[in-house]
Amino acid sequence: MNIHEHQAKKILKSYGAKVPNGIFASNVKDLLEKAKTLETEKFVLKAQIHSGGRGKAGGIKLVNNLEELEKEAKNLIGKTLVTHQTGSNGRKVQRLYVEEASLINKEFYLSCLVDRESSKIAFISSDQGGMDIEEVAKNNPEKILTTKVEFKDQISDEDCKQIIEIFNLDQEAYEEAQKLIKSIYKMFIEKDASLVEINPLILTKDNKIVCLDAKMKFDDNALFKHPEIIDLRDLNEEEETEVEASKHDLAYIKLDGKIGCMVNGAGLAMATMDIIKLYGEEPANFLDVGGGASKEKVSAAFKIILSDKNVKGILINIFGGIMRCDVLAKGLVEAAREIKINVPLVIRLAGTNYKEGKKILDNSGLKIISASDLGDAAEKVVKAIK
Repeated sequence: MNIHEHQAKKILKSYGAKVPNGIFASNVKDLLEKAKTLETEKFVLKAQIHSGGRGKAGGIKLVNNLEELEKEAKNLIGKTLVTHQTGSNGRKVQRLYVEEASLINKEFYLSCLVDRESSKIAFISSDQGGMDIEEVAKNNPEKILTTKVEFKDQISDEDCKQIIEIFNLDQEAYEEAQKLIKSIYKMFIEKDASLVEINPLILTKDNKIVCLDAKMKFDDNALFKHPEIIDLRDLNEEEETEVEASKHDLAYIKLDGKIGCMVNGAGLAMATMDIIKLYGEEPANFLDVGGGASKEKVSAAFKIILSDKNVKGILINIFGGIMRCDVLAKGLVEAAREIKINVPLVIRLAGTNYKEGKKILDNSGLKIISASDLGDAAEKVVKAIK
């Protein structure tokens, strides 16, 4: 789950990190009233969307006074920002954040994330922070340092040293940076975060280490332990179909292809998407209905897939393990009868009672294209949409 910058900064501040004083609002009137409480000569106005690249897209403005702030806020609220992360549809700005301007001496980059390959926490640091960190990674990879840290109650001074050394700080700033690393690590562990990114992390003119921007992402599977994080969820920043899917306990991610996929099991879903690509088409989604796919769950999955206007065909790939294929087939048939399916539907069943399941599908009277294996299913659905 992603959260907004102003929320991430509030969490960082609660763990002892330095962040600029700031306020947020969802309308210009409230924004101006709250901004009067800030002690600054200049203001930084920031669009709050779940995407990087806001600066390049015109979503961050430095203004000199309240009059300029009002003008820029009116221009920004309700605007659709298109960044390299939003896709062509962009994100509508529905929240604004204003903070006190900082006097910057140096800009750094700092992030930490779960490294699944090593089962460690990877800290990434660079002395080349700012908007163009992607270009630094591409053109000057030696400027980026990765330090992998064991999951423990606290991070060691030696690990902190490795992370910070690329910043080339004096002793006073080094000690501040070390405290920041320790506070981020503590928060990361306690809140079950999966990503924290600070870009830029700055050294101010008065030699303070300050988080000028912040991005956080949390492990969806651990949210039940953190109601305070769930409360920060902004449904306006999520795909409507993904929000609907979560209501039915469906793992759904919208993609850009033409073939809708309904599969039980994440690994099988990935294999299904791969083989669709192998046969020359692109999947329209990732959708895992799980092991206990009831009629209601399958029906919801159908509706979500068909709500995507790009979908020209559907491939259902079910492996009956704990859930028998005949039970799954009955659910599929009942759901398909209730929903008007006007695109080719290819179904492949395997596993427990697959013969009985296939018989149910064949005798359903529905226009279902039955497939013998995954390759056959992919070939048939690709051919059917041509």
